[in-house]
Amino acid sequence: MSEVAIGRRARADSVFAPMTVALLLVVGVLGFAGSLLLGAYAPDLTSGRNAGAHALSNAATGYAGIVDLARATGRNPRIIRAEPAWNTEDLVVATPEHGTVDVGKFLDMRRNRATLIVLPKWTTSADPAVDGWVDITGLLPTGDPAAMLAPQTPMAVTRWRSGARRLRAVSWAPRSLAVAAPRPLQAVTSPSLTPLITSDTGRIVLAQVNGTNTYILADPDLLNNHGIRRLDRARAALDLLDFVNATGASGIAFDVTLNGLGRGRSPLKLAFEPPFLAMTLAIVVALVLVGWQALVRFGAAQPQARSIAFGKTALIDNSAMIVRKAGREGALGARYAALVRERARSIFGVPAGLSDDAADRYLDTLRGAGTFSTLVADAASAEHRDDMLAAARALHQWQMEKTR
Repeated sequence: MSEVAIGRRARADSVFAPMTVALLLVVGVLGFAGSLLLGAYAPDLTSGRNAGAHALSNAATGYAGIVDLARATGRNPRIIRAEPAWNTEDLVVATPEHGTVDVGKFLDMRRNRATLIVLPKWTTSADPAVDGWVDITGLLPTGDPAAMLAPQTPMAVTRWRSGARRLRAVSWAPRSLAVAAPRPLQAVTSPSLTPLITSDTGRIVLAQVNGTNTYILADPDLLNNHGIRRLDRARAALDLLDFVNATGASGIAFDVTLNGLGRGRSPLKLAFEPPFLAMTLAIVVALVLVGWQALVRFGAAQPQARSIAFGKTALIDNSAMIVRKAGREGALGARYAALVRERARSIFGVPAGLSDDAADRYLDTLRGAGTFSTLVADAASAEHRDDMLAAARALHQWQMEKTR
């Protein structure tokens, strides 16, 4: 095969330009990295605009408003979307949408820490006109919110037309908590609760569960988006959170795991967070270097080798391959010794009529570290490749030593 043919074939194989291949690789890598990031952080990007009664909802019964208000006033609110985050000294506000939600594990982890549970009140349906809004269709059965802490803390829930009469708070509570009551007002009665805010008739609106730091807010309209649309209600909502917050707490946490918006710890997300982020970056750098080496030539271009070598080179390579495959390398020692003997005859003036043995004895008379006949015998007796190679090297060294 000629060099011209090789060059033509190489040019014919270049279907895409290097810049095109590089661009395709960059787009593919960026797309793959983007899919990994979206897969890792997709739960965090969930907006929560499902018209529910939770801290991510901007519906009338949601609590996104009080979260934004707390953030604007420096109260450091945050959203809890994983159960391990319950273990905090900050006030945790939980807003289960039904009394049938199991809050046992939540209360066990929050034992002796400030916790506010807001009871549900309304039944709603999604507003078909505006995404994330709701239409209030009525009130939940009183047995629904009453079952929130049952059976450990039995409660009776009542509702009535309040007439917007002002609530009553304990003497050590902020005065702003004596705000106009929602319409209708939802309240509870229970011997297991210590009243903190009551209606004008003495029924409990905000209470502390006896012997704990758990607080119950009976009417959600004191905190939800619909309730805090008025300035006095918004001020009262912030003061209520401060009133039940733990001493020295640095912020307020709003839980949405009890609303079904929690997420587990993603192994994929761990790759993008310390301390595993360093390993991820190291892998990315290694892949970039591999790609760079694949696209950019290091050093001069090497000419393509011929498929079939020229004359003597091909003959030698084929002969060596046959001997190697047959495992006969060791038998070449005697022939190499004969080759060195013939060359030594001409170099050192060995008489032409001498036999091989006589020639070897003649060469033994030359001064040196070893005798020629001994080296020939070692080469002839070699059976393995390593033995033959060692004997051949010794003969070559003998020859170089005598010709210096």
